[in-house]
Amino acid sequence: MSEDLIETGPIDYLVVEFPSEGMKGEGLPLLVDLVDRGIIRILDLLFVTKQPDGSIVGIDIADFDADGQLDLAVFEGASSGLLGDDDLAEAGAALETGTAAGVIVYENLWAAPFATALRRNGARVVASGRIPVEAVVDALEALEAAEAGG
Repeated sequence: MSEDLIETGPIDYLVVEFPSEGMKGEGLPLLVDLVDRGIIRILDLLFVTKQPDGSIVGIDIADFDADGQLDLAVFEGASSGLLGDDDLAEAGAALETGTAAGVIVYENLWAAPFATALRRNGARVVASGRIPVEAVVDALEALEAAEAGG
């Protein structure tokens, strides 16, 4: 295993669809803060839109905010080359027609020391996943209702 891989934290991705009225930018300062504090490292950030004919079109970060309300310049050049056309097509398939999305690939720097220690000792991740927040809230509400009724 290469030394670079050993020193790497877990890599995740998000596909975030924006409402048809566009992105307001509230999350951008928070994303920058996560990077600035060394919690995550952005490997790729791309924007796509799903056209009425179903095609997926990449949007240059500089062209994403036509009304000048968002400062996306900090993210220009965030491209490791990990994302290919197949990845963008797959991300686009999840979108509603006429919407845009940000596709983010990021390293969890906060977990790198833990992951590094595990790999040095021969451990390997055999499964991973993410539980949607809505599913957690629903499960907790169901438990609370069962406890109240039982």
